[in-house]
Order: sequence, then C-alpha cells, then structure tokens
Amino acid sequence: MKRLTHVFAVFVLAALLLAACGGGGEEGAGAGDAQRGKALYEQTIIGPNAAPGCTTCHSTEPGKVLVGPSHAGIATIAESAEPGKSAEQFLKESIINPNAHVTEGFTAGIMYQNYSKDLSEQEINDLVAYLLTLK
Repeated sequence: MKRLTHVFAVFVLAALLLAACGGGGEEGAGAGDAQRGKALYEQTIIGPNAAPGCTTCHSTEPGKVLVGPSHAGIATIAESAEPGKSAEQFLKESIINPNAHVTEGFTAGIMYQNYSKDLSEQEINDLVAYLLTLK
C-alpha cells in the first residue's frame, strides 16, 4: 500500500508539473511571439506541406496590393472588424478559416485554405502576434 501511495504521489506531482509548464496540449503551443511570427510571415513557403507564405500574397506597405489586400494597419482594422471579437480572435479566424472574413473587392476561396492543417497552433499564434503589431 505504501508503494502505491508513493506511485500515486509521483504521478500527481508529474501532472502538476506538466500543467504548470503548459503541457497537455500541443507541445510548446502558447502565447504568440511576434518575432517568430514576423519570420514566418516573411517566408515564401511555410511548413513541410509547402504552404504559401504570407508575403507571397500580402504586402505590409499601405495601399500595395499583391494577390490579397495589404496588411498595413491590419491590427487596427481587426480591432473593430467584427463586434464581439477581439483583434486576436478575428485575425486567428482569418488564418484558420480564410473565407470567414473576405475583404471587400477580393474573392472568397483565393486565400490558401489549409493553414489550420499545415501550421501548428504555435505558428498560428506567432503569426497573429506579429499581425497585431501592424497598427
């Protein structure tokens, strides 16, 4: 019985440590890092499935349209884009469900549709953190 209590105590301690370190979900997923997000944003290809990088279709220069709209000021736009949603929620949804918010003058279905499958949760969080710096 004493050994069983010891094993249980070790298990509980391990579970508490894992929870404190953010474990239990995707490994390493957490708050986004804007620097990592900027590095991802600037890649022409992201991930092992060769997803197009953001700069393939979007500029961060005001008024400069490539395939998609400019992301200059996207954080400010996202703050009031949809009532009841934070800028972070709006941007994340725009990445994982690209047809949820299509900018006027652009066509649904043009944006790459598989970022939610091709990018990790951490990579998406990092991209959102970077986009939130574009005021």
